[in-house]
Amino acid sequence: MLSPQELKFFREELEAAQNPLFIYDGDADGLCSFLLLYRKYQKGKGFIVKTSSTVDVSVLRKVDEVNPDKIVVLDMPLMEQEFVDKAKRPIFWIDHHPVQKLNGVHYYNPRIQNPDAYIPTTRMAYQVADNPDDLWIATVGCLADWHMPDFIEEFIARYPHLLPKNTDLTDAIYFNPVGKLVKMVFFLLKGKHQDAVKCVRILTRIRSPDEILQQQTPQGKLLWKRFEHLNQHYEELLKKAKEKVTKDKLLLYSYTDAQWSFTTELSNELSALYPKKTIIVCRKKGEEMKCSLRSKAVILGPLERALVGIEGRGGGHPQACGAVIPEKDWEQFLANFKQELKHV
Repeated sequence: MLSPQELKFFREELEAAQNPLFIYDGDADGLCSFLLLYRKYQKGKGFIVKTSSTVDVSVLRKVDEVNPDKIVVLDMPLMEQEFVDKAKRPIFWIDHHPVQKLNGVHYYNPRIQNPDAYIPTTRMAYQVADNPDDLWIATVGCLADWHMPDFIEEFIARYPHLLPKNTDLTDAIYFNPVGKLVKMVFFLLKGKHQDAVKCVRILTRIRSPDEILQQQTPQGKLLWKRFEHLNQHYEELLKKAKEKVTKDKLLLYSYTDAQWSFTTELSNELSALYPKKTIIVCRKKGEEMKCSLRSKAVILGPLERALVGIEGRGGGHPQACGAVIPEKDWEQFLANFKQELKHV
């Protein structure tokens, strides 16, 4: 969380900004963080980063296009010093991934004080915005990043039809109506860039979650229709993944889809449904296997050891990782990983 001094300074800077550029990660935490700040200050432009985890010099094209007076970066794990130097504007970076060291950036990350802290960017953005009307956005963003927010009782009191009681993350996300909103904020960023931008624009104007879930307005109906279309594809894949369940400790599901990627969402839900299993969901794209791994056990170490001696890359959190493996090395990687799981 931001300290009182940091909070005061950041709020003053946002209030004084004339045309801020919000650069945010293309996931639910990044989107909800942007929505909270944009809806509060009602100015500037947003830019989704969907294909990279780094704010690098390629983003300078957007900076030149928007010509902002200030840049706010949300939930992006990495930033290049070259981008900072060439942007030549005040940069404010709120994040919760491993701490980075850059010059010339106002950097807010709870891990600076506590390396083990896990506070989604959404939670800090809600601290800055402090807008009770957007409690639902803050809750959805935190849940989507696998974090039960400290204000969950307030959400339950206000929206008991979405979450009737305090419970654990798995139950809240997968067995309660609020989970549809969590899934939705992931899905609406998928597909063509212009479609995602259109959905985000609508979300900046939605007044309540029921406007979407109960389709109370034309805007809510549009978002719901797009969600239903995407969810149909997702449910088909989930059904096929469930058919792969055996007595084996590892649940492996691979698919090929030229248009939609649901790898992260599938691995999360399968892990919730089968908590005793290690999950690997991979999508074949070109000559690579793009994987999402989940487990209640620590699998980051086994993943890193399984990659030794082969091409490929991977990393992430102790129980939630990602990896990209060349198809030619896939079988060897899989054999390595299965061997490593014997010691978990």
